[in-house]
Amino acid sequence: LLQAGLDQVMPGGFEVTSAGTRAMVGDPMQPLSGDIVRTYGGNPDGFVSRQLTSKILRGVDLVLTMTSGHRGEVLQLDASLLKRTFTIREFARMLDVLDERADSAASVPVTADGGGPLSANTAFWRGLPARAASVRHLSLPADSAENDIIDPYRRAPDIYRQMEDELAPAIVSVLRHARLNVPA
Repeated sequence: LLQAGLDQVMPGGFEVTSAGTRAMVGDPMQPLSGDIVRTYGGNPDGFVSRQLTSKILRGVDLVLTMTSGHRGEVLQLDASLLKRTFTIREFARMLDVLDERADSAASVPVTADGGGPLSANTAFWRGLPARAASVRHLSLPADSAENDIIDPYRRAPDIYRQMEDELAPAIVSVLRHARLNVPA
């Protein structure tokens, strides 16, 4: 879903992948999750779950997790990702602070090597985790549980709706930030 939205902002400018910390390897997306993805214009067809590994994490610019526990598991696999790993809700709140302060718009880079918008976009997003972390103190929730998104796996439909209610606003914040900061 995030990939579909980012593709609308800048086609070819982002690569979003997914892996689970306790994945049912090889399984398709759960039907109720697939319904939610379709509702927002995404396509769950062809999704196959896979287990998160250090190889998958190698070379990534940003890791967004569903829970603080997942964040901890990422860091156990690769501690060098400490400053580039956030829960998606935490990251979204930080982006909202950056957008409110208009800090990020002023820092959309133009690549020194004369690269075009795609390379400027890559440079911008590679620097974004540090900028986001710099405002973490301004985006802390009253309860740290607000960083997490409920796991609906094998639970009732109302839990899937709760997951949607927790996840959708965070995705919208990330997409809004991407849209507001598209290099010219």
